[in-house]
Amino acid sequence: MNIFQTIKEYFFPTISPLPAGMYHYQTPIEDEENIRYHLRLEADASGILIINASTVLHLNQTAAEFAYHLIHQEEDEAIVTKVAKRYRAAKEQVQADFDQFKEQIDALIHMTDLDPVTFFGFDRVNPYSSDISAPYRMDLAITYQSSAEQAEKVAPHERVIRELSTEEWQTILKKIWKAGIPHVNFTGGEPTLRPDLIEIINYAEDLGMVTGLLTDGYRLTEPAYLQQLLQSGLDHIMILLDPQSDQSWEAVRDALAEDIFVTVHLTLTENNQEIITNAIEKLSDMGIHSISISASTLHLKSNLEKLQQLIADKQITLTWDIPVPYSSFNPVALEIENGDLPISGSGKAWLYVEPDGDVLEAQGMPDVWGNLLSENWTDIWNFKTE
Repeated sequence: MNIFQTIKEYFFPTISPLPAGMYHYQTPIEDEENIRYHLRLEADASGILIINASTVLHLNQTAAEFAYHLIHQEEDEAIVTKVAKRYRAAKEQVQADFDQFKEQIDALIHMTDLDPVTFFGFDRVNPYSSDISAPYRMDLAITYQSSAEQAEKVAPHERVIRELSTEEWQTILKKIWKAGIPHVNFTGGEPTLRPDLIEIINYAEDLGMVTGLLTDGYRLTEPAYLQQLLQSGLDHIMILLDPQSDQSWEAVRDALAEDIFVTVHLTLTENNQEIITNAIEKLSDMGIHSISISASTLHLKSNLEKLQQLIADKQITLTWDIPVPYSSFNPVALEIENGDLPISGSGKAWLYVEPDGDVLEAQGMPDVWGNLLSENWTDIWNFKTE
């Protein structure tokens, strides 16, 4: 049974949702835990709660309402009484659900190596089907430079007039945060080739954002650079693993040794299924919690499904909604070439920003929704309805 399922049975369509908007609370400075909460309530009464700029919780209506009252520092008994009366639910059941909610929040606060995105109270796909006031995430390709010659040739340099400066990316990050978007992924190209990456991540973290990095991982093998990334407040990393590269494996080992959530991306080709299978086995032995996988051609669909089953058998989470930097095997580009639509969250739950600030529905899509540096956010977000 989903959390809060009992309360859902008491929902009535006449109940008006709480006021949509952004709400924030930070514990007093003398509090040793120094916890920060950001809550975004949607018009449909669902919400997202950001804890310590490191975990995004997607909440159903009841969970969002609990979070709303907690952020407003209401007493537990008052919250339970108010919710029970509002939904005509048994107070004992509301108390049990509220206690469970608080226990989960407390566990998330004190756990390490967390998945940066967690869903409470409904299926993972549901958030992408409803109207929301802004995306949950922006994928920022801050450069199309690449450390691999082949990938450098594939990246769409012709689309990009210039790369934005540090200050311009900071302006964009501020605009994203003001729009209520809590989560950014820094991608490329190879984002670690930008000397100001640490500074840009620091700025996003200071705003209160959840930050992720999508990288080939080579610079993660430099101990000093890896520590700089961790000290910047970076929340999660995706490494594009080359199973035949010792340095690539070293990057995975070094990242897994740190207190940060790590996802590894693998690309299936016509000639490497055995290599990928062995890589999954090895990653499982190393203790990886999350794998992303794609295929170089749609002809490999059945092979890809077998590998996905292997990942499931190893009890590893299959991450499917984070893009990969442009490469010779860009799965999104392949889908577009074959006339297929990208996964359902693109253009809704997340958008993609190119190195010059142009906003796309997803990586590789042809239509430019606007430029995030020079144009109003509302106009860009409303592009999809025009």
